[in-house]
Amino acid sequence: MIPATVQGALDAAEEAVDLLLDSGRAPGDVLVITTGEPHPWATHELSFGEASYWSLHDAADDVFYADAAVAARAGARPVVVVAVNGGSESVSASALAVARSRATALLIVCGDPQRINSVTGTGA
Repeated sequence: MIPATVQGALDAAEEAVDLLLDSGRAPGDVLVITTGEPHPWATHELSFGEASYWSLHDAADDVFYADAAVAARAGARPVVVVAVNGGSESVSASALAVARSRATALLIVCGDPQRINSVTGTGA
């Protein structure tokens, strides 16, 4: 877990991705899920259409960014980074559950620890 405010969660996730890539992790190994505003990359790529967006996922050549609403469609990747950057508790809970099921080696969650613990029912 990387502690961050709701407003800083996406930046924390970006920093985590940069560190992963700098340490030798392949870009195609990483999936980033957002619970609030979509990542700007996802917004940009979706402007070309859903088919184009998902073809980038299937190619697995680069970091893939998905909003919580569509994250269940994403396949497993060695590393999943979740930016808890807004959205309801149910959206966050769903995104974290999907992330757990998709991460085959490492799960990184960026956000407010109290909110994350509340959503996951841990750390009371």
